[in-house]
Amino acid sequence: MNGHPDTPRSGPPWYRRRAALVGVAVAVVLAITIISDLPVHTSRAADISSEKGVLSELNTDLAPCALAVHEALTIWGEQTAHSLTAADRAESASLLRDDQNACSFTNQTIYDLSNIEVPGSTAGKDMGDLVATSVLWTTSDALKAIEAVQALMLDGHAAAARASLDQAERALATDRKAGLAELARANHVLDTQLPRPDMPPMPTPTSN
Repeated sequence: MNGHPDTPRSGPPWYRRRAALVGVAVAVVLAITIISDLPVHTSRAADISSEKGVLSELNTDLAPCALAVHEALTIWGEQTAHSLTAADRAESASLLRDDQNACSFTNQTIYDLSNIEVPGSTAGKDMGDLVATSVLWTTSDALKAIEAVQALMLDGHAAAARASLDQAERALATDRKAGLAELARANHVLDTQLPRPDMPPMPTPTSN
C-alpha cells in the first residue's frame, strides 16, 4: 500500500467546498458593488450601449450554467416520475458531473462572469447588483441544486438532500426575482428596455 496508514486524507479541493464557494461569491459581490458605485458622466445613448454590452457578456457567461441546472432538475423530475430508463440513469451521473462543473468556478464562463467590468454609468449600480446576483444564482443556488440532485440520484430518500434541493430551488427563484428587479431599475434610470438576464425559471420536480 502507498502512503503511511496514519496520514490524514486530504479534503476536497477548495472549489468543491460549499463554504469556500459562498465566500468567493460574496467577495465577488462586494467587489462588483464597490466598482459600480463609482459614477461616470456619459450620454444616455452611451450608457445604454454600455449596459447592453454588459448584458451580452452576462448572458454568454450565464448560458452554460442555466442549461446545466435546468438539465439536472429535469433529470430529477423524470426520476421521480419513474420515466428514466436504466440507460438514462446510468448516463445521468456523467451528465450531472458536467452540469456541476458548468456552475463552478472551475468553469471559464463562471470565472468570466465574476470578472465582468461594469461601467460607472447612471445605471452602473443596478447593473453591478445584477452581475453580483448572477454570480450567486450560478455558483451558490444552481450549484447547490445540482449537487442535491446528484445525491438524490444515489439515494432518492435522503432527507438532507431533499431539504437542500428545496432550499436551492427557492434561492434560484428568489435571486432570479432580485435580478429582474435590478434590471427593471436600470431600465427605469435609462428609460429603455435592456435584454433580460439568462436566469430562466426552473422546472420543479414532483416529490414522491
